[in-house]
Amino acid sequence: MNIHETLSRLGLKLPGAPRPVGSYVPARQAGDLIFVSGVLPFRDGKIEQPGKLGRELTVKEGAAAAQLAMLNGLAILQEMMGDFSCLNQVVRLTGHVASVEGFVDQPTVINGASDLLVELFGDAGRHARLALGAFELPLHAPIELELIVQVSSTKASP
Repeated sequence: MNIHETLSRLGLKLPGAPRPVGSYVPARQAGDLIFVSGVLPFRDGKIEQPGKLGRELTVKEGAAAAQLAMLNGLAILQEMMGDFSCLNQVVRLTGHVASVEGFVDQPTVINGASDLLVELFGDAGRHARLALGAFELPLHAPIELELIVQVSSTKASP
């Protein structure tokens, strides 16, 4: 089963790759690693459910935002690689969670992204991870993700 079939089975699909909101590229390849820049939970060009965990968003809503941000990250990878056949493994995921003081469930929130990677790629989707709280994130986003993957080759590098 390919990634798009699995996404369809989950009731999900990859959006168009989001465009940078600053002076950077969405992803950069160095050797056999691709570093995906910070990805936000955009839907139709807008942040889905802006705010902070523990105030405007529940843990469940935060996990959904993390999943959406990961879908955007995967869309960036697809645009860069052409397809996912050259993806060897997900190496590391860093999840920043906009949180109110005292909120400590950042790991549970970032599971929304981690669980999706494992569902889509199996053992190759298991990764090292950092989940941390942030006082503020760009555009009032509740989540920002960074991703590093290892590939065997790609269609083209930006």
